[in-house]
Amino acid sequence: MKTRLKRKKIKHLKDNLQLLSLAMPAVILLALFSYLPMFGIVLAFKNYKVPKGIWGSPWAGLENFRFFLESQDAWRVTRNTLGLNFMFIIAGTVGAVIFALIMYEVKKARHVKLYQTVSILPHFISWVAVSYIVYALLDPTKGIINRVIEIFGGEGVSWYSEPKYWPVILLIVSLWHSVGYGSIIYYASLMGMDSGLMEAAEIDGATKLQRVWHVAIPHLVPIVIIKVILGIGGIFNADFGMFYNVTRDVGALYPTTDVIDTYVYRALMQQGNIGMSSAVGLIQSIVCTITLVLTNAVVKKISPENTLF
Repeated sequence: MKTRLKRKKIKHLKDNLQLLSLAMPAVILLALFSYLPMFGIVLAFKNYKVPKGIWGSPWAGLENFRFFLESQDAWRVTRNTLGLNFMFIIAGTVGAVIFALIMYEVKKARHVKLYQTVSILPHFISWVAVSYIVYALLDPTKGIINRVIEIFGGEGVSWYSEPKYWPVILLIVSLWHSVGYGSIIYYASLMGMDSGLMEAAEIDGATKLQRVWHVAIPHLVPIVIIKVILGIGGIFNADFGMFYNVTRDVGALYPTTDVIDTYVYRALMQQGNIGMSSAVGLIQSIVCTITLVLTNAVVKKISPENTLF
């Protein structure tokens, strides 16, 4: 029996050798960059001293977690991270779906490929370059937006010292940077939809808006739900590149733009507090996992066929 089972496993391995060899590079990369670094979690529970190394440094218990949770900045960065990310998820999803629907409607247009390419390009521009574009628009003295305001008789705004404007500014920048690229999966799904459904609805007298609402959007619902679940699963992680570069790390903007990732970066670079930085990173990972599982469980209760797992 054991010999037969062993032969069966060997045969299965030989039959799938090509697929396994194709998957091997990805498995190796995943092990090196996702699983091997997990041993560094121990830093969250240590008072790390560089000369003593990871294992030689004294244990700190939960002191690193307490240091962050009891600090006066914990509530501010947590509120900003959750609030801004939730806003980005909702607005980004709506924007990507609308853009995909527009591309689907103009799929036979002469320059549709150009529209698609132009919409995707911003995703590949680095946040450093984006920060200079934003600064050219918002520079208090020479910025384009202030010049336009002054032309119409208004008074220029000192954008980099007024935190109240920045949630909207960051939302606009995020949408510009990600909507085109984020719409690809929705557009691909629409292209795979049975065109007969749209034709039947048109024959029945449905307007274009009714066809979109009753045919196209229901077709996209499963993908939208999965994307939202994944987005909520990462709601405790902020896009460091955007929040650090676009805001230029200006202290006056911290009340509305300082998020956990930028806070941890400053703690690491300015204070050298590796233990606290590791503790906050661990908190982020745990909370993201919990939110992912809970969101999926809620969706499973409402619509079991649309769950992620």
